[in-house]
Order: sequence, then structure tokens, then C-alpha cells
Amino acid sequence: MPLVRVDLPASTPPADREAIVEVIYDALVTVAGAPADDKFMVVTEHDRAGLVLDPHYVVERSERALIVQITLNAGRTVEVKKNLYRSIADGLHDRIGLRPEDVFISLVEVPKENWSFGLGEAQYVD
Repeated sequence: MPLVRVDLPASTPPADREAIVEVIYDALVTVAGAPADDKFMVVTEHDRAGLVLDPHYVVERSERALIVQITLNAGRTVEVKKNLYRSIADGLHDRIGLRPEDVFISLVEVPKENWSFGLGEAQYVD
């Protein structure tokens, strides 16, 4: 059960926003093994002052840079995580021409008991 937050520049075209969601979702299903009907994403647009990414830290970023934060169950291997990063970055480059340097990804792993899908219950816990 991943929960994805995407923070992107307000100048991002609507068609690109839709493609971003699709690319991330596809990568989660095909690479990270997320269930096919498990799509929970929050996409937030920011003006320049509201989305701060250092333009030079580790890589050179452009004004199109975005942040993808994925909260998911703990337990995936380092190899799966690396493949997920690559799949998202490559997919965004292929679909909307976003440079891989402009894709900042953070994974937040949590234990299964940290999810409630509704009803005030922890559905993953017996």
C-alpha cells in the first residue's frame, strides 16, 4: 500500500501531471510489487517560493524539478528500490521529457500496522 505525494511546480501542464501519476503508479506495480488496484496519490502544485530544491546539491536541477515521496510497507530490497528510482526517472523522461536530474525521490518505509484504509481499523494487522 503505497501513499505517494508529488510536489511539483505550478507551471507543470495538466497533461504532464497526469503522466507523472501514471508513470509512478506503473513503476510501483511493476517494479515494487504494489497491488494493481492500489492507487493513492496526492499531487500538489507550488509556486517558486513553495517548492525549494537546491539547484546544485549532488546533481544540477532545473526549474522543472519535482519531489516524489512514497510511503510504503517496509521490506523491499535495495535492488528493488534502485530499480524503482530508475523506472520512475526513466519513465518521466520518456513520457514528458523531464530530465532524470529533476526527479527527487524519497521512500518512507513503515510497518504494516501503520495503515488504516478506513473504518478506524488497521486492516493489515490481525
